[in-house]
Amino acid sequence: MLSRITSKIQQLFRPTLNLSIIGLLALSPLFSLPAQASTTGLPIVIPPIIIPVDGHDETKSGRGVESRTASTDGRTTIEMTRIIEALEERVRQLEQKLGRQGDPSAEPAGVLTASTANSVAPVREEMPVQQQDDGKKQEDGLLKFFKDVEVSGVVDGYYSFNNNKVDMFTQGRAFDVRHNSFSLQMARVGLERKNSKDSPLGFRIDLGLGETVDRIISVSDSSRNDGTKHVLQAYASYVAPIGSGLTIDFGKMYTPVGLEVVDTKDNFNYSRGWLFAFGPYYHAGFRAKYSFSDKVAVSGFLFNGWDNIYENNVNGTAGKTVGFQVNYAPTSRLALTQTYLTGPEAPLANVPDISSRDNWRHVADTVASFVATDKLTLMGNFVYGSDADDAGTRGSWTGFAGYFRYAFNDRFAFSPRFEVFNDKDGLRTGLGQTVKDITLTQEMKLAGNLLTRFEFRRDFSNRQFFTNSLGETRNNQNTFILGISYFFTNREQ
Repeated sequence: MLSRITSKIQQLFRPTLNLSIIGLLALSPLFSLPAQASTTGLPIVIPPIIIPVDGHDETKSGRGVESRTASTDGRTTIEMTRIIEALEERVRQLEQKLGRQGDPSAEPAGVLTASTANSVAPVREEMPVQQQDDGKKQEDGLLKFFKDVEVSGVVDGYYSFNNNKVDMFTQGRAFDVRHNSFSLQMARVGLERKNSKDSPLGFRIDLGLGETVDRIISVSDSSRNDGTKHVLQAYASYVAPIGSGLTIDFGKMYTPVGLEVVDTKDNFNYSRGWLFAFGPYYHAGFRAKYSFSDKVAVSGFLFNGWDNIYENNVNGTAGKTVGFQVNYAPTSRLALTQTYLTGPEAPLANVPDISSRDNWRHVADTVASFVATDKLTLMGNFVYGSDADDAGTRGSWTGFAGYFRYAFNDRFAFSPRFEVFNDKDGLRTGLGQTVKDITLTQEMKLAGNLLTRFEFRRDFSNRQFFTNSLGETRNNQNTFILGISYFFTNREQ
């Protein structure tokens, strides 16, 4: 039994503890632990035992025989086993303590005991550093891409009353067409990732429903475009590394023509004017824009046509609508925009071939805005267009709209509009006439992005263009509108 103890102690006390076996045994009374500190549940007391050291047998010198005999005779095999187990536990605790003091982040140095000798912890195979870096870069890039996506939307509704007491619809309007009815003009949700030269990829998607969606599709070949009517916009964007960056968009997008836009909140008035209602709404194709400076930018367009996802020219040599736009902002308060579109528009079989100049539609549009003061803003829009009717007869139209907005404070604003639309050949309204409107809009923000507008509008023509529920014609109509719009975004405004 003694030889077993000796062998065990020599195995346990390794050189890393910097203690000799003789020193440990001489100091063995210091290793006594309270009963509550021992994992074996017994007080650990190691008696002084004389053992052979360095191969020298002390029994030959006559020393230690009596002590050894007394120890071995006074202890059973069970007691010796307990001492060994207690000693193993104490050594393990000491090595753990020394390991923590030397390196706080290191794992405690363990002792190979009977419970652990037959089990070795599996070594985890680490991913190569380069693969880890590449994976992290890909993950960070993907997260950044979607982190830069703006989520926005609008819910827009109105009530309108026409004093002509029309049967159902108000004439000459773009979206606010229903009489004496609470109507959802539009509910829209949009996703947009704006791009730059440093981050060249972007996109925009706008999905909507309501009166606006139905009206936009009604001016086109609805049988071919109805399947995509709820997709108001959907285009991909790329900034080519040319100069300061050439932005190229491809897909379905709102028209660049005109001052007013589809979203109510971005206009001064609730109703859209004649210039907007009888101009293009959207296009499908390419758009490219290059900014020479913060004052000058030029855009080019290549579209299928007006208000069509698909090419609507029936002739075998159908062409595309092309155009350009120039933006010039000489000062922070003045901005000018000139747009021009031209192309063959021959949706009917009896229209001349596209090689004929009578088949081409042209539109030139000029927009100017001037911020006179922090409270007063003035804007103007002029348009000239020409086209041919179904018989190939050429005609033209012109229009002008003037806007005035005065903000009393952050909540209240007043915005009048005056407009003249001369459709002398009836190419846009279906009747050769000059129609005008005067619109007075009072705006109030109820809270945050909740906007209300109360509007009075009078339309009048030099012809009997307007009708009532009895079929009687008139040259004017008056409407009263209460509109409510709520806008939201995940970006700070």
